[in-house]
Amino acid sequence: MNAYNESSSGFSRRAWLQSSGMGFGSLALNWMMAGESSAETHHQPRAKSIIWLFMEGGPSHLDLVDPKPLLKKLAGKPLPSSFREPITAMGEKGAPLLASPRRWTQYGNSGIPASDWIPHIGECMDDIAVIRSCWTNGINHAGGVCQMNTCINFAGRPSLGSWINYGLGSANENLPSFVVLCDNSGRPVNGPRNWGSGFMPASHQGVRINGTEKEPIPNLHFPDGQTGSRLESKLSLLKQFNQSYAATHPQQTELEARIRSYELAFRMQAQAPEAVDLSQETYTTEEMYGMHAKETEVFGRNCLLARRLVERGVRFVQLYSGTGSKWDSHSGIEKNHSALCKAMDKPVAGLLKDLKQRGLLDETLVVWGGEFGRTPMSEKGDGRDHNPTGFSIWMAGGGVKGGQAIGATDELGLYAVEDKMHVHDIHASILWLMGLDNMKLTYNHKGRIERPTINEGRFQKRLITG
Repeated sequence: MNAYNESSSGFSRRAWLQSSGMGFGSLALNWMMAGESSAETHHQPRAKSIIWLFMEGGPSHLDLVDPKPLLKKLAGKPLPSSFREPITAMGEKGAPLLASPRRWTQYGNSGIPASDWIPHIGECMDDIAVIRSCWTNGINHAGGVCQMNTCINFAGRPSLGSWINYGLGSANENLPSFVVLCDNSGRPVNGPRNWGSGFMPASHQGVRINGTEKEPIPNLHFPDGQTGSRLESKLSLLKQFNQSYAATHPQQTELEARIRSYELAFRMQAQAPEAVDLSQETYTTEEMYGMHAKETEVFGRNCLLARRLVERGVRFVQLYSGTGSKWDSHSGIEKNHSALCKAMDKPVAGLLKDLKQRGLLDETLVVWGGEFGRTPMSEKGDGRDHNPTGFSIWMAGGGVKGGQAIGATDELGLYAVEDKMHVHDIHASILWLMGLDNMKLTYNHKGRIERPTINEGRFQKRLITG
């Protein structure tokens, strides 16, 4: 799977084709070759698509899915000396432990607990695998979000969605393969870099659409007085201009991506309006997603759009909750998390239930989590600081065995101590469920073989075996 490889001699296939008089035809050849190789998988996939529910800012595992009775017992006291290991930029010095006032319920046949902040998600626990032993290198939001998206805590590498787009290609040529939805008009930390393609051609990057608007993808309808044939002629002329320039600047993959985006946009005019037309949904379905309540309307709309997109072949959909690090709660965690949980709990549960009743959950991997967790120590009296050394995410569908908790943090929820899963392992596991081996999926960048998890990471087998 090494489409787009460059020769170590510096004379690329693209340059050879151009020097042979084929010019911009090399782009079409590269596209076809990429499509052929990307149709392959390394083993039988469990999932066909991914919906990643990203809680930007770092949700508190201690208040959602990882109850710690000892934390309540020791509230107000300093961190026990047995826990005092070097912690960089985590917690105020000498800050006392902060209790979690949550009420916990054991749900379903599995008895997996969830807090009173997420009762609707709790109802789905028999379909969910909670991973309680995650850890990361990113201690601040920029590094944490970057690593959770790209497997490394500084810029320059492709996002996970881009790797999957590169590895598997599109399942529907009339829709983007990788889509991003945010719950407000703000900018996530790092911006488009989170769904960027890094050193890969820009055509593998994600496409952000605005699910908060009635027209999520603007300008899809033909302008008044314009016909499809007339617009096609204009697009053809524009393509000639772009190709003429690109033929002499083959290193600028952004232009190639723009040419493809024009072509995709033209194809989308036929199919995308129907894909994002929520008027086709029943009142009962809208109610399941919480679209008739002010608090849940926005994220409910995005979750419903995500289901419609994967239903039509979109490989990777990422939804941001709390766009702009809103889950960050250095103070006032009670107010902060209460509002955000209320906004996403019912929509997320609605998504899981809807996928399941449509027979789509088995082939759709749903991932929930943020860039890190929160500390058991207090900050500013009523908040929690970043905790990269131990936190939780959960997965459902896509072949994952639900109704289980994988791994554990210590008695206070500070460190992952059992079945630890680094972000490399999280990505490796997601790729494996999609039929891709993180060590076999490669890209030749300037003579160096690159892999999505940077030569690290292993599939967590308990995700499918329990």
